[in-house]
Parts: sequence; structure tokens; C-alpha cells
Amino acid sequence: MILGRKGAYRGIHFSADPFFVIDTAYFVRPKTDLDMRWLYYAIIHHKLGEIDDGSPIPSTTRAAVYVREVEVPPLPEQRAIAATLGALDDKIELNRKMNATLEAMARALFRDWFVDFGPTRARMEGRPPYLSPDLWSLFPDRLDAEGKPEGWEVGTLGAVATARNEGVDPSAISPDTPYIGLEHMPRGSIALTDWEGAGKVSSNKAAFATGDFLFGKLRPYFHKVGVAPVSGICSTDIVVVRPQTAQWAGFVIACISDDDFVAYTDKTSTGTKMPRTSWSIMSKYPVVLPPANLAEAFNAAVAPMLDRIRASIHESRTLAQTRDLLLPRLMSGELRVAEAERLAEEVA
Repeated sequence: MILGRKGAYRGIHFSADPFFVIDTAYFVRPKTDLDMRWLYYAIIHHKLGEIDDGSPIPSTTRAAVYVREVEVPPLPEQRAIAATLGALDDKIELNRKMNATLEAMARALFRDWFVDFGPTRARMEGRPPYLSPDLWSLFPDRLDAEGKPEGWEVGTLGAVATARNEGVDPSAISPDTPYIGLEHMPRGSIALTDWEGAGKVSSNKAAFATGDFLFGKLRPYFHKVGVAPVSGICSTDIVVVRPQTAQWAGFVIACISDDDFVAYTDKTSTGTKMPRTSWSIMSKYPVVLPPANLAEAFNAAVAPMLDRIRASIHESRTLAQTRDLLLPRLMSGELRVAEAERLAEEVA
């Protein structure tokens, strides 16, 4: 278990596997027979990771932690509490891994079809089909003089996608409206799992709808790209991207989340200390455009993956809310384990 001790590194993490820690973190080792996962939840419950010694760089000191009193139940009860809360966290982690797998599959398919031209090259070389016959027949059997599949066109991202530019005054919307800032967007993953209410937002923001694509334009090398799982508002340092037509949706999100596209936006961004890209730059990104029926076939292949990613995000948020509700009640003894197990089973 890791307990961060300085600034932005502060946080509590549990690992079932061996690990190393950096010099801004502690690792926890019990002196008596304790269930380590129960101890992890106890540390969260008692907010030991939030202790601030008042220095210019907020820190958690061992001396401040050692004096905290913690009520320790018998070991069987520790294990029961840890198993109940851990089952929820395990399901959340399983959803995260599944989302990563689905995203990797979609990206690999995009690069094979539209970057490496794998099916066309396989047809040229007489290799056996590795797609269904109806899909295989959509690919030409040769590359043209420009090195692209015969009949495909060279174009730009702007030919198949557009940016939504709808400003929102936060005073005119409900404070419960979901708000996504750059701080909520993970690096290198299209699964946007975090957002907050717009109640604290004071400046104008941009509107987005469920299924829109969000691209972090500030320091684009951070690779913050995702599919909106809800409708709401976002930072103006995020570009809201939509396909020109629904059949190009899969192509567009796979394109703008691809490493090559992120590298392009980084290289062409403006500003030294705070480099930014823009839709006018993004829209000029050169792409090889397949026929519309092939773009539609690709979208049909990846749309269920995107739907599953969005569904698992909502499921994980419900699981996390249930865990956060149960944790203090279990730790305080207000709620018995059997009742907590029943509540956990209802959402798991």
C-alpha cells in the first residue's frame, strides 16, 4: 500500500503485487496481524492522505499519522469489510481493463484498415482473407501510384468532421450540469470517467452532447481525447468534435485519438509556454478517405465498443458511489457486513 506524502502526489493506493515507491511517498507495513485491504480502506476513511503539515509544499508526515487513533475490529470482520468493499473496487478495475482492451481493438482496427492498408496489401499478395467476406470485398486489391488503396481519396479531417462551437453562460444552466475540464480527462484513453457539477464554474464554457468527441487543445501532447458519456459543458481549452454524418463517427474518433494525429497537433500548435492547437489546425490534418460504405462498415464494427465503454463508465460511477456510501458506515460499525453485502450485490 502506498501513501503519498507531498503536494500533488498525495494519495492512497493499494497493490496486491510487489512495488517500489518514490521519495515523495510512504509504504505502509502493519505491526500486527491486519488485513491489508481493510487497512487501505481504514486509511481512506480516516483521511490520513489529506493531512497537511502547513509547509509551503503540503506534506503528510509520519508523526502526524502515528498519533491518529483507529478502531480495529477482529480480523474476521476486517476481512469481511475488505471483501465487501473490495468486490466493488475489483469490478471497477475490471471495467477499466475492459475499456482499455476495447479501445486498443478499435485503434488497431483503424490503423490496419486506414493507415497500413492491411486488407488491400493482403489481397495484393494473395494472402487469405482475415475479415468476413462482406467486409473483405469492400477493399480494393491494389494500391495506386500514391501508395493508397485504389479509388480512395486524399483529403483532410475537416471533410468528415466539424467542431461544435456553442458557448454556454454557466449562470443560465443547472449547477448539476456535468462539467468536464482538462483535469478530468485521462491521458491516452478515450474513456472519460470523471466529471463534476457546474456549480463552481464562473466563466463561459462550451456545450457538448453525449457521444461528442472531446480533444484537449492545451498542450495537446498530453493526449487528452475522449468520448463524452454525458451531455454537459466543458472547458474552452477542449475542442468539441463531431462527425459530419453518423457513418463517419468511428473513423473520426479513431483518427483524433491516434498517436499520429496527436503528434501532428503537438508539432503544429502555437505558443511556447502554453502551446495550443485549434480546430482550424486540426481540420487540416491529411487523411486517406475510404469510400463511405467502408467508413460505415468500420463504424458498425466500433460503435458497439464505444457503447460498451460508455455503459461501463456509468456502471463504475454507480459502483464507486455505493462504495463511498458503505465505507464510512462499515468502518464506524453503523452498518453490518451482511446488510452491506446485500446493497453491494444490488449494484455489482
